[in-house]
This record gives sequence, C-alpha cells and structure tokens, in this order.
Amino acid sequence: MKPVYRARQVVNAVNLSTPLGLLLAATATRPEGRVRKGPDGLLVAGGYRLPVPIASAFTVGNVILVRGDASRLTGTSRLLRHEGRHSTQYAWCLGIVMIPLYGICAGASMLLCGDWASYNPFERRAGLADGGYDRRPLRPFLRRS
Repeated sequence: MKPVYRARQVVNAVNLSTPLGLLLAATATRPEGRVRKGPDGLLVAGGYRLPVPIASAFTVGNVILVRGDASRLTGTSRLLRHEGRHSTQYAWCLGIVMIPLYGICAGASMLLCGDWASYNPFERRAGLADGGYDRRPLRPFLRRS
C-alpha cells in the first residue's frame, strides 16, 4: 500500500471516523454484507439497509457502505475511486466533523440547484461523474442575478 493510503488509514482510525463506519457496518447492514478488504486500505460492506443517506454508496472514514451487493465495487470502479476520495476528505476534515460539514454543504447545494451533490464541494472534489451525479445548473432565479 502506498504511504499516502497508509497515512489516511491511520488518521481515519485515530479521528474515529473509521470506527464509526465499522459500527454502522455492524449494525446497519444485512448479515451477508460483511466487511471485506478493498484496495488502498479501504473496507467495503454491502447490504446497507437504513433509509438515510439515500445514496447507493457512501463513506465513513475508510469504510464504504453499499446498498445491495458490494461486489460491483472493484479496484477499477469509478464509484470506488469516488468513495476513496471521500475517505481522504475524512482524513483532512478532522474525521466525524465531516458529517455535519457535508450536511451543511448538501443543504446549500439543494437550495442552489435542487440537488444535494452539484454544488456540494465534497462531491465536486470527489468527482461528480465518478459518483454517478450529473451537474445541475443553478435555479433559474439565481442564474439571472
């Protein structure tokens, strides 16, 4: 593993975001959705069943939680790379502090364009297209001003 990914792994363990992700994986996934090792120090758990967040996959620390079968996330998957970038964001955003920051940014994006990802800097930095998002324009009344 590259040193940068090892550092991300250590930082996300210390800042408690990965332990939180593992707790979610243990409590909010189906029994068949056990945690497996992914590339670059990431952990992947399938079978996430809570209604929030609504995304098909999301990351908490170094843990990627996936609705349904996690085997679709392979080492070459664009979605896996997108979620890996979110893992790095957890390391830089002081761990679980990223959760409320992300929520604030998602709300602002929703107000700006009606979509929680398009103007969310966390999603934009992780790559909108890699995450399966289309970039939506600003709401019409905001485009005029």
